[in-house]
Amino acid sequence: MMPDYLQTEFEKILGREYFSKEVHPIRKKAYDNLLRKGLPNKKCEDWRFTDLSAIKSGDFRISEIEDGPKKDIRISNHGLESLDTIVIYNGHFQKNMSSVPKGITLLSNMDYMNNNGWSVEQPEMTSFDLLNSAFMDSGICLVIKEKTNIETPLRILFICSGNENIMITPRIHLDLGESSSLTLVEQHEGNCEEYFYNGSMIVNIGENASLDHVRIQNNSKKMINMCNLHVQQNSRSNYSFSQFAFGGMLARINLNANLIGEGIYCALNGLSLSNDKQHSDAHVITNHHGTHSTSSQNFKSILKDRSSGVFNGRAIVHEGAEKTDSSQSNKNLLLSQDAIMNSNPQLEIYTDDVKCSHGSTTGALEEDALFYIQSRGLDEASARELLVRGFASEIIDLISNDEIRDHVIDHFDQWINGNNQ
Repeated sequence: MMPDYLQTEFEKILGREYFSKEVHPIRKKAYDNLLRKGLPNKKCEDWRFTDLSAIKSGDFRISEIEDGPKKDIRISNHGLESLDTIVIYNGHFQKNMSSVPKGITLLSNMDYMNNNGWSVEQPEMTSFDLLNSAFMDSGICLVIKEKTNIETPLRILFICSGNENIMITPRIHLDLGESSSLTLVEQHEGNCEEYFYNGSMIVNIGENASLDHVRIQNNSKKMINMCNLHVQQNSRSNYSFSQFAFGGMLARINLNANLIGEGIYCALNGLSLSNDKQHSDAHVITNHHGTHSTSSQNFKSILKDRSSGVFNGRAIVHEGAEKTDSSQSNKNLLLSQDAIMNSNPQLEIYTDDVKCSHGSTTGALEEDALFYIQSRGLDEASARELLVRGFASEIIDLISNDEIRDHVIDHFDQWINGNNQ
């Protein structure tokens, strides 16, 4: 059964006159498919450990114009001051506060689809893809021409704010031309009441192009953050993704990477920190279609209190994708006897001459290691903190930009010291 508020809000968004009528058939098709498919429940294999009752029993409304900022936003409050920044506040693109580096063309979703003859493929892998297509109420498209090296990282800053139960569904397109490069930071910030973010990002990486993508999710404890990320890589391209999730009532990433060419490098990484009764979920699929490609999935979780987590990772090597080298690793650290982690790394191999591996470990801090560190003069609390930092550092150290890495470390310090939102 679909929540009643979805039908009410869908009729409302169809009535918005500033959207092109060309998008209505796209919305209606997606919504009809959503009604047939329904929202997932625990009988669905990919969702059996994730409770969606906060979405199903909630009462969210789409963001209105009056939900925009009432005064100027101090972007400096969110760190990363040297980065060019695109600001999206409660689902509203803030043109006057945004800047993009030279070499990037910024388009609206309507302009992007119009330029492509309204034939842009809409993702349909999950119900939340369909929900995004039906309700996409804001979004931007970034187009980078071939042989363009963007030296300054670009940040997309999503700010959620207010006491209203708002639902936002941004759609982001990124087309990275042949032999181009970009560092992209996707940052989710804000302190709000119950709030439902269901965003989709569609990334196309051209031949020999390189994208370094860092996602920082630092929403309030009552936030529902659903990320749908679709990446397509062409031959000899490089994609490095690192997610740092610092909380939220319910956070899930649905990450689907298609390696359709040969000689591709794809590294997918994540660090999730949760406490109280928070739930964090990573559903990651890597599809190998071409030869001589390398992929990795390396996800870690640290769980406190009664929090819970899920890692569902799958690497699929299709017929004809010889010389594939694919690895999966999921390691989880439980800092409470009441914390729960569900891990399910999977391999599907349909060809010969490949090198694939996967593994998962879940456990508490080792008492022998604690004893050894304390014997060197540290108290128990400091010894525990040192071990937790060591566990997380493998993922944090993957960030090559010093400013971005220091920003993540600062959030990590706040979380480990109990000062998170």
